[in-house]
Amino acid sequence: MLKVGLIGIGFMGRGHLDIYIQLAEEGHPVELVAICDIDEDKFQGKFLPGNIDVGNQKYDFSKYNLYTDIDEMLEKEELDYVDIALPTYLHAEATIKALNKGIHVLCEKPMALNPDECQAMIDAADANGKKLMVAQCLRFWPEYEYLKRCVDSGEYGKVVSGYFFRGGTTPKWSYNNWLLKKEKSGGVLLDQHVHDVDTINWLFGTPRKVSTMARNVFPESGYDAVSTNYIYDDMVINAQDDWTINSTDFGFEMTFRVNFEKATLIYEKGKLTVYPHEDKSFTPELEEGSGYYREIRYFIDALIKDTPIETADPYSTMETIRIANAEAESADRQGEFVEL
Repeated sequence: MLKVGLIGIGFMGRGHLDIYIQLAEEGHPVELVAICDIDEDKFQGKFLPGNIDVGNQKYDFSKYNLYTDIDEMLEKEELDYVDIALPTYLHAEATIKALNKGIHVLCEKPMALNPDECQAMIDAADANGKKLMVAQCLRFWPEYEYLKRCVDSGEYGKVVSGYFFRGGTTPKWSYNNWLLKKEKSGGVLLDQHVHDVDTINWLFGTPRKVSTMARNVFPESGYDAVSTNYIYDDMVINAQDDWTINSTDFGFEMTFRVNFEKATLIYEKGKLTVYPHEDKSFTPELEEGSGYYREIRYFIDALIKDTPIETADPYSTMETIRIANAEAESADRQGEFVEL
């Protein structure tokens, strides 16, 4: 039975908490034994809702050993791994602490604020012989997995063009408003847009160069709306993100449209449709389970079977951060191309 400590029960941390409750109910060999969060009010069920439907249950925290200090939890608990769902600027520090204690780490996205922090995380994992995985959930999202298979197999020929979008309401629910502070979250580019940066990296590899236009709306947040062109030799790829869509009934949306030589795949409003050229469209059969659930199951299986982390290899997720940093540099230069 794997013993797990969850560090951080903000919005995404509670989403992970939901999954550990589900895994226990399903009888999987994993037990959440400890939870750490600096904000004791959360242990009283005082939460702010986010923009997607996760982490909204009423929790019985008496089942867990509760901590407000990471060092104390790591010292007192005998853990197989920790699940880190802290603010981005704390990812590297907390990950390295746990790895140096001989504990495997599943860390929420983004991996860190810059490649140097990412490399330090990888070095600590290597030095201690422990597994490190970053929870880039779209690599485990059934619709995106289907897209990946089509890209890799060439079933519909080569990719001609691709467009990726995500956006929604401004994240005003974070502890001490850290999400809207550039030095702590990296703004929309590193917190939200990074999902599509990672997807593009995963699907197509590193682009030759990027050009990003961006706009700052909130004073301390960095960029709040971005649009990036990714330069490859034979594809037209663009991704956009905007977290200033503050209609009371919009919520959140993520979409993609990828056009191949022989078909177009469109994912919108939670539905994937394949449009074969010169034929009728269809909805493909997909794996079951959310990307959040499936990424945690993947990590658990890798620990139990002692198999390498391949789907979300930390060197690959570090490359995502390098690409995202290049985008930020381009945006700072009003869209000037930055080579990678």
